[in-house]
Amino acid sequence: MIFYFSGTGNSRWAASQIAALTGDEAVDIVGMERAPDLAGEKQVGLVFPIYAWGPAEPMLNFAKTLRPAAGAFTFAVCTCGEEAGKAMKGLEKVFPLDSAYSLVMPNNYMVGSADVDDEATARAKVEAARGQIARLAEEVKERKTVYRVKEGGMAALKSGMVNWGFNHFARTAKPFFATDACTGCGLCAKDCPAGVITMREGRPVWGEGCWQCLRCINACPTRAIQYGKDTANKGRYTLDALLKEEK
Repeated sequence: MIFYFSGTGNSRWAASQIAALTGDEAVDIVGMERAPDLAGEKQVGLVFPIYAWGPAEPMLNFAKTLRPAAGAFTFAVCTCGEEAGKAMKGLEKVFPLDSAYSLVMPNNYMVGSADVDDEATARAKVEAARGQIARLAEEVKERKTVYRVKEGGMAALKSGMVNWGFNHFARTAKPFFATDACTGCGLCAKDCPAGVITMREGRPVWGEGCWQCLRCINACPTRAIQYGKDTANKGRYTLDALLKEEK
């Protein structure tokens, strides 16, 4: 069984691709009330995005509850814009891994000085990822022990101090707001994986506990959602939109 968490579609797509090649099942962890019984599972995989060089919090917390059967092959795949830091080493502290991989996928982060990838770059990353997924799927089927993770420079610092700062200060939802372009469709509230968005008088309101997955701002059909003053002129990205354009 392959469990995944996904903000804008990268990890969902990767999990589905891997599952199709390994004859497995990809399961979204959002909304799961408790960890499933893994007694009959011969392999258990985790697929999730990297946020500030660390595992996305919902997956990290979910991994702590999993109890694979003795002898089960365990693996994890993290999707990232470029580097994963020591994220997989951190995950291994709560969920022992036989194999670990990082998979470069299009960037969805446009907060601060960052921006999403341009369309050509995004498409190139997805195409390259297809080949990497085919390779890792074969390795999983063969139960190979592999650590193919692009940690990058100053990995310990990034996954330590920088990630700590992100989780304690940068995940605030206070800068989120909806402009007059908002139609009140409620898609952001309906699809928020953290469940922190509610609709009041036809406009979204953000509460505490945001995971900073940025699904709301990237998937808004009218680009009405902003984060502070610097996202109005930035790009938006979801994998579904990119693949739809390809078709």
